[in-house]
Amino acid sequence: MKNFAKNFVKRKEFGIILIVVILSVILTFLSSAFLTVTNIMDFMKSNSVYGIMAFGMLPVLISAGIDLSVSATIALSAVVIGKFMLAFPNSNPVIVILVAMIVGAVVGVVNGLIITKFNIPPIVTTLGVMTIVNGAVLLGTGGAWISGLPQWWVSFGSFKLFGIIPTQLFMLIFAGLVTWLILKFTLVGRGIYAVGGSQSSAVRVGYNVNRILIFIYAFCGMMAGLGAAAHISIVGQVDPNTYTGYELDVISTVVLGGASVMGGTGTVFGTTLGVILMAVLKNGLILARIPNYWQKVVMGLVIIIAVSVDVINRKREQAKLVRVDVEE
Repeated sequence: MKNFAKNFVKRKEFGIILIVVILSVILTFLSSAFLTVTNIMDFMKSNSVYGIMAFGMLPVLISAGIDLSVSATIALSAVVIGKFMLAFPNSNPVIVILVAMIVGAVVGVVNGLIITKFNIPPIVTTLGVMTIVNGAVLLGTGGAWISGLPQWWVSFGSFKLFGIIPTQLFMLIFAGLVTWLILKFTLVGRGIYAVGGSQSSAVRVGYNVNRILIFIYAFCGMMAGLGAAAHISIVGQVDPNTYTGYELDVISTVVLGGASVMGGTGTVFGTTLGVILMAVLKNGLILARIPNYWQKVVMGLVIIIAVSVDVINRKREQAKLVRVDVEE
């Protein structure tokens, strides 16, 4: 038990938990409303889309890749299911969510195919796809919102189990559970870590790197589609521009949770803590009545610090390995 406690204290997740606790204590003093069940459910609901996107981004970062097209994928998926519901007003939430996830998966497969078949770096590929998809969304909507969604969808989005737990929280839990099962118990999951550690080594031990990469980006797109469904279930209408520019927030959330931008590391537990930390931070800034522009400054600093700490830690680990090799 003592060894477990010592090892846990050394893990990145312990530091995140400590920061969340400290922030929560400070925010409770600043606002008595912070630790109420209603407020906690509300800020988890409002951050559920980021959380779903973060779970999709986790395998991408573990594989040493990056996906800048997630916000555009959310926009496209939202527009498609918005028009789908207007065209088929007698449909149901399950079909709508499946359509959103399929649309997102298609965008992800396109990313994966370009990366693997043409050997174009993920950052360039996903940036290009993001631009194309955003252009297609604006062309198809003219930038106009889609409203008048069926009442059954509005009711689905506003439903709360026991009058407390919102629908979107179940969607977030589903995304986290699926990601955990894939990474923990499947051959593909082990392959994702192997690819992130070293693609050449992954090939030598028998992994089909191209198939794994295509799966990773398809999964990320699928989670973005689920995030789109969660988003429009909250607002009850479709805004094509809602999540434009928020892909870096998602990446920083995953990095804060212990994943590395250089690949090879990352867990669902850590990402969950990263989502909670970002949710607490955003909610705290709002409750503290910090102006919106200062909120953006703070979030920008968080992104820089998170990535910088990750890079510094990785260099230290590499330096230790080099020192061991020299001594041997």
